[in-house]
Amino acid sequence: MQIVTLNCNGIRSAARKGFFDWLETQSPDVVCLQETKAQESQLADQIFSPQPYERYYFDAEKKGYSGTAIYTKKRPDNIIRGLGWDIADREGRYLQADFGNLSVISLYMPSGSSGDERQQIKFQFLELFQHHLQTLRMDGRSYVICGDWNMCHKPIDLKNWKANQNKPGFLPEERAWLDRLYNETGYVDAFRLVNQSPDQYSWWSNRGQARSKNVGWRLDYPVLTPELAAKVQNVSIYTEQIFSDHAPVTLTLADM
Repeated sequence: MQIVTLNCNGIRSAARKGFFDWLETQSPDVVCLQETKAQESQLADQIFSPQPYERYYFDAEKKGYSGTAIYTKKRPDNIIRGLGWDIADREGRYLQADFGNLSVISLYMPSGSSGDERQQIKFQFLELFQHHLQTLRMDGRSYVICGDWNMCHKPIDLKNWKANQNKPGFLPEERAWLDRLYNETGYVDAFRLVNQSPDQYSWWSNRGQARSKNVGWRLDYPVLTPELAAKVQNVSIYTEQIFSDHAPVTLTLADM
C-alpha cells in the first residue's frame, strides 16, 4: 500500500505545475493533500477527478485558504470531516478516511509563523489534538496520519536548527509536544524508522535560493500507530519536480 502526502500550497497551482501528471505515473493507493486553497465547487475541471480515484474534500470556510483532501482508489467505509472544534473545523484541517480497521488522516497543522496570535492558536490546537490522539490509541484501530505538521522534532530535521530554536516550527514547546507524541502516546515517525540521514527536507522557503541550496525543514511526514511500524517498507521524499514549496512524501506499507 502506497500513501502520498503533499502540502500542495493550492491544489490548482499544483495541478498547473504537473502534480496530477506525476500522480498518474506513481499511482499510489491513497493521496493526502493539505492547503488545497479551494472550494470543491471550484474544482470541476476533469484534472481534479483523475481515474480511478474517489475524492473527498474538507474546505476551509475562508476561500483560498487552508483545506485538506483525500484521493483514494478504494472507497472508504466512512469519512470524517473535522474534530468538533473551531480551530480545526473552520479551517478544514482534519480529514479522515476509514478502510476496515485502518484509518488514513490528512492533517494540516496551524503554522504559528504569522505572529503570536496564530502561535497561541497553534498551542490550543496541539493541546486539543493531543487528547484526540490519545483517544485514537484506545479504540483498537490502526492509524496513518499524513500531513504538514508544521513542526520539526530534532536538529537533524532542519538545516539551520540553531538559528531557529525560538521560532515557530522548532520552539521548545513544540518539540516537547512531539516528544510526548512519540515517547508517551506511542506514535511512530515512519520516516525516521527507515532513514536516519541528515539533509532530508520536505519544505523550503522561497527566499534566498533555499531549495537549490537544500536549506529546508522536514515538516511533512506520516505518523503511525505502533503496530504498523513493522509494515513500513519505505518512506521517500520526491524532489525531482517542483509542485509546491513542499515536496511529496510517499509511505509504502507491506501486507495492507
